Amino acid sequence: MSTQESNFQRFVEVGRVVLLKAGPHSGHIAVIAEIIDHNRAIVDGPTTGVPRQSFPYRHLTLTPLKVKALPRNAGSGTVKKYVEKEEIVAKWDSSSWAKKRAAVEKRRTLNDFERFQVMIHKKGRRDRVRKLLKSSKA
Repeated sequence: MSTQESNFQRFVEVGRVVLLKAGPHSGHIAVIAEIIDHNRAIVDGPTTGVPRQSFPYRHLTLTPLKVKALPRNAGSGTVKKYVEKEEIVAKWDSSSWAKKRAAVEKRRTLNDFERFQVMIHKKGRRDRVRKLLKSSKA
């Protein structure tokens, strides 16, 4: 038997930071505190407002972030201490994934006039880029 490298980079494990895809806390991040079985895990997000609860894997998205050395079946206080120590929320907020989600959410909440302003700015930027390209080619 040969041992092969896995193609997967993110695994369901205690301490893995996950993004919730369903339920009232959809869009928030939480940490896997304990693995129940091959379908569910206990997630906890004491710093993001997600209560400790059982959550099916199909409603979770694994992120590249991980809380190192989190003990199995850690309580909410312990999870909060580890998350704050490693500044997980700050790392998540500075990630391109979170920034993109925030931009999409902001774009969704724009009113008609703000959408018009975005269109005008995009047209202006497009014109400036075209003029720069034209002058650099000539």
